[in-house]
Amino acid sequence: MHARSTTITADPSRIDAGIADIRDHVMPAVDAMDGCVGLSMLCDRDSGRCIVTTAWESEAAMAATREAVMRLREQATEQFGAPAPEVREWEIAAMHRLHPVSDDACARVTWSRVDPDRIDKVVDVFRTDLIPRMDEMPGFCSLSLMLDRQTGDNSLTAVYADRQAMEASRQRAMYIRDEFRRGLRMSATDVAEFDVVLHQLRVPEMV
Repeated sequence: MHARSTTITADPSRIDAGIADIRDHVMPAVDAMDGCVGLSMLCDRDSGRCIVTTAWESEAAMAATREAVMRLREQATEQFGAPAPEVREWEIAAMHRLHPVSDDACARVTWSRVDPDRIDKVVDVFRTDLIPRMDEMPGFCSLSLMLDRQTGDNSLTAVYADRQAMEASRQRAMYIRDEFRRGLRMSATDVAEFDVVLHQLRVPEMV
């Protein structure tokens, strides 16, 4: 499984219009493309930072859609009143779902970098150590790991039932995250929290 993430810094006053465009136009168009496994969207209304992620059955399917998706992206960026977005392509290394995601869900995304030679170790520790510990967290719903094997960049997304659950988890999740990084000699690049405004990814359990 592979994914393409598009990070948009929107005009906060135009976020609702942008979300509507993604929901009503981009999502149906992408969903109709061969190999698509759904779309999700995260949004921070205060900063205007939004992340749209599309999932694909294979790297070849993702590559075949680049031109068509680029046109949709340009139109969506206009709706958000945003500058050119940041686009990344990833391998979906693992996906774990404990509970279904609802419209109240929130997500904490952690971006890190590791020596590419240690990527397989990161995936192994994610599956054997991180998932069981997150399953014990009240309000926890799902955890995913996306990575770039060439650069060692990776993106870890933890989804919670609602903002209260995410906020209550913050201290414990930070401890687990820091321990995870130290053990694997990962360098932190960013952490951010979002509302889950669209949750139509159909990536199967991958642990």
